[in-house]
Amino acid sequence: MPEGDTVYRAAHRLHAALAGKELTRSDFRVPAFATLDLVGRTVDEVVPRGKHLLHRIGDLTVHSHLKMEGRWDVYAPGERWRRPAHQARVVLDAADVSTVGFTLGILEVVPREEEPEVVGYLGPDLLGADWDADQALANLLRDPERPVGLALLDQRVLAGLGNVYRAELCFLRGALPTRPVGQVADPARMITMASRLITANRDRNARVTTGVDRPGRRLWVYGRAGKPCLRCGTPIRRGELGESELTLRDTYWCPRCQT
Repeated sequence: MPEGDTVYRAAHRLHAALAGKELTRSDFRVPAFATLDLVGRTVDEVVPRGKHLLHRIGDLTVHSHLKMEGRWDVYAPGERWRRPAHQARVVLDAADVSTVGFTLGILEVVPREEEPEVVGYLGPDLLGADWDADQALANLLRDPERPVGLALLDQRVLAGLGNVYRAELCFLRGALPTRPVGQVADPARMITMASRLITANRDRNARVTTGVDRPGRRLWVYGRAGKPCLRCGTPIRRGELGESELTLRDTYWCPRCQT
């Protein structure tokens, strides 16, 4: 699932392509909105909220979420799409640009005044102008018995982290993902580190948490099962962590550096 930095970049690409422009094509390819026509309306802005995208168009908001496979592409008029047409869920074009949302996990149109009903449950947005580290820390500490690896993925705690950052943050703080939040040393530092890491990566296509921007060296543990830890050489382990079968996600850790 794309993380908050990926969604941040997508929002900025879409905003640059569409903001201030009148729509010349509006094609929703989902039954609930198949008859909705936004042609002639002006796009005010496209903004990220955690892992959610919000196209604000007059008094309406097009709300989308990429989930596991989704993406938004920006094309020149007439340019060939990079994904099959049957995966397109919505096309929003202006005179000089075409934007297409493919395989979106969520796609809906709501009155703009109802945005809080679709994203209001989210915790502080790590990449938002209103980022509130103190509130994020309070949210994290609310359930001290919860495994920290689960708490970090809970978008109600703080919005924007995904599986990569979950694994990397736990490594950097020397904590197993299964360690209870209440036993994590200096949880405020984990919140600070989360903000610093995702902010440093928001404008990068290749995510880096080690400080070394080279293939195979960019991440400490994520996706490196069986490979030697970049710090101590111990083979990295992989497991699954979730609150149900539906929420199970791969997790990675170093059995020596993390306890």
